[in-house]
Amino acid sequence: MTNKIFPCVIGLGYVGLPVFVRLKKKYKTVGFDTSLSRTTFLKKKKDLNNEINPKDLHLFNGSKITSNPENIKECNIYIITVPTPLKNKHIPDLKCLEQAYQSISKFLKKNDIIVVESTVYPGASKELAKKVLEKKTKLKSGKDFYLAYSPERINPGDKNHQIQNTEKILAIETNNVYVKNKILKIYKSITSKLKISNSIEEAETAKVIENIQRDLNIALMNDIFIFCKRMNLNFKNILELAGTKWNFLKFSAGLVGGHCLPVDPYYLSYIAKKNNISLETVLAGRSVNHKLKNFIFKQIRNKILDFNRKNKKKCRVLISGITYKKNVADIRNSYALEIYLNLKKNFKNIYALDKYCDKLNRKKFNILDKIKLNYDLLIFLVDHNYNKKLYKSAHLKKIELFDPFGYYQ
Repeated sequence: MTNKIFPCVIGLGYVGLPVFVRLKKKYKTVGFDTSLSRTTFLKKKKDLNNEINPKDLHLFNGSKITSNPENIKECNIYIITVPTPLKNKHIPDLKCLEQAYQSISKFLKKNDIIVVESTVYPGASKELAKKVLEKKTKLKSGKDFYLAYSPERINPGDKNHQIQNTEKILAIETNNVYVKNKILKIYKSITSKLKISNSIEEAETAKVIENIQRDLNIALMNDIFIFCKRMNLNFKNILELAGTKWNFLKFSAGLVGGHCLPVDPYYLSYIAKKNNISLETVLAGRSVNHKLKNFIFKQIRNKILDFNRKNKKKCRVLISGITYKKNVADIRNSYALEIYLNLKKNFKNIYALDKYCDKLNRKKFNILDKIKLNYDLLIFLVDHNYNKKLYKSAHLKKIELFDPFGYYQ
């Protein structure tokens, strides 16, 4: 068995790129992504997600970034960080993960190691390994090649919890000490904080419940937020009062988006249903958080209709913030974006501003990055850093403001 460590990171998005950046400092590493435009920008040291500093995209140790699958064939450790979204009817979509397995299967050799970081339902990593890797190569998992799981804990926009200082789960199911030590050596170059598990299924489950717990806690706040609005009670004051108790958990109301919270509950629910297991709470947060999106949309719609009726002219509306959360470029599952697009279907003169959204999506959805304050109604759906200054300027100009979550009041 060779001592050589030649890693490949498959998928260079929010999760894979930080892993690649860490590994290339120590090892000759291949960063592979099927998107030619993504790899082209990265080779120019431009991360459109605005998560990685250009200087950290310098290549060392003979490392390369590529969209050519032929460049991964000499690698012997494959780290998979591809998206795992939902299909219609909230069914898990493992197409990208299966495609990654297919790519690896063309070059898989004895003693190669595969680590999955993508979020999946319990059992999915092994199921696909049997379906694709074992079937295509005739090699056996745990004997001829080795499978591990290390769920990602990337939090876009978070400068405090970076990959190198965040504790990471690493599940290894093998008694082969040499292989186990090799995987540990690789992952210790990513982060020194590792929680070791001997069960891939338990690690897969832990990943989804991390986000389900957060989804449910935010959903509770969103439910209370809607209640307070309808009862004409001050939600922020109520949270402040409740927060004086030592064990009150401080979650806020807001639009829930991104690649994790709107997705992971359905992954666990899916496998539970397949095994005839009833989960009572897992999807409760989804319905509440979806309800908040509709509630905010109706509030904005009513404000526009009231303005049109009172002023006998069409209201010029600017929505500030369309990414899924504060100070990030990510628009995946963004409720703010959905609200903006729905308003455009119903009214004229609807515009959006987002300085964090990447330029490709700004162009796609006609999003502004600079504005003149010539609007009748300014709406704040995401708490971007620049909004506080914008709020003050619009207030001085006596533009009507709608700040539903009280970010700047």
